[in-house]
Parts: sequence; C-alpha cells; structure tokens
Amino acid sequence: MRMQWDAFLDAVRERGEYPSRREADRAARVVLALLGAHLVGTERAELAARLPETCALVLLNPLPAAEPLGPERFVRATAAWIEGATEETATWDVGAVLSVAADLADEDLMRRILLQLPPGYDLLFGRPGLAEPEA
Repeated sequence: MRMQWDAFLDAVRERGEYPSRREADRAARVVLALLGAHLVGTERAELAARLPETCALVLLNPLPAAEPLGPERFVRATAAWIEGATEETATWDVGAVLSVAADLADEDLMRRILLQLPPGYDLLFGRPGLAEPEA
C-alpha cells in the first residue's frame, strides 16, 4: 500500500527535525529527484509504487544522470539545489529523506537499489552494510 503524502512529509519532518513541513517538502523533492536520476528499471518503479504519488512522480521523471554520483557528490549536488544549504545540512536532508524511503522498501528491494548505486549509499539510506553480499 502506498504511503500518503502527509504521512511521508511528517516522517521526513520528524527524522530531519525540520521546523516546518515546507522544509521537509523541499528536501524530499530535491533528494528524490536526484535519486531518480540515478535509478533505472524495475527498482525505480517498485520504489515509486511505495512512495506517495507526488514523490513517485518526482522520482520517475528526472533527466537521467550523465554519470553516477558517489555519495559525497550526491550530497554536494543536494546542497547545490537547496538554497542556503551546506554540505552538512544537505547530508542531514539526504539522510532524512532516504531513510524514510528505505523504510517503505523491503530488504530485497533496498539491496537491488544499492547495487545500482556507487558504494557508500547504504549509509545515506541509513542501512549500513546492506549493500554487502550475503555470506
């Protein structure tokens, strides 16, 4: 079942400790647009199906990335798109949004998503070690 927009924003707001829903909304849209530019195929579609419709549209409609961004560059790109953000605040924004998105995905989907991304994204999603192959 798809999470509702208000519930998603409330979760991002709480996780990110934002003073307003507007800030949570801004972070969610930027981070999901950047993530959508890096995901393809069924993984992107499966994650979108679990997100609120507004988030799903943002995730599904970005231009594809010219090259994959490592986690540090992903954070810097987020900072560049959020007015007044620094790399430190963007790290917080990324973690708040991606960890809520990860909560909506099961472990199998998260593993498949992480396989599409450069190493280190498991930390951005709040799932350290999930990208490592099972023994």
